[in-house]
Amino acid sequence: MKAAIIYHSVSGNTKRMAELVREGCESVGGIEARCFPVEEVDWDWVKDSRLVIFGSPTYEGTCSWQMKELLDNMKVDLAGKLGGVFTSQNWPGGGGGDLAEISIIAAMLVLGMLVYSGGITRGQPFLHFGAVSTRSPEGLYAERCTKLGQNLASKAKEIFPNG
Repeated sequence: MKAAIIYHSVSGNTKRMAELVREGCESVGGIEARCFPVEEVDWDWVKDSRLVIFGSPTYEGTCSWQMKELLDNMKVDLAGKLGGVFTSQNWPGGGGGDLAEISIIAAMLVLGMLVYSGGITRGQPFLHFGAVSTRSPEGLYAERCTKLGQNLASKAKEIFPNG
């Protein structure tokens, strides 16, 4: 089963999160995941993917304008696909990352996607809306990214048993 991870990154932190999410996805047997920066998305891969995950840095409590533009001008039909989110932020407090995730989740729901994280039901580390990292994802932040990928890949296999 294919998974697409689409992200925007300026400093490299969100890119690293995308790589960790990919590792988590691919730790679940039968999942082939690829990461794409917003400027270089392979739309054929996304079209063929059952799982599409979006990642963005946090700017003023929302996702980057580059991610928003991509979501507003989606080039393929995402209806019925499973999706999840992750965000990076400069500061550990304040809730900006959560708000950025909610902004992406809102777009995903409008596009007809099924949204999942595993929340607090899949054990620690807890994810709530998705994975949030402060600056470079290390330690717990890296674990959250890998866990998100695992949770989403497992749920995709459950929802789409025939790939």
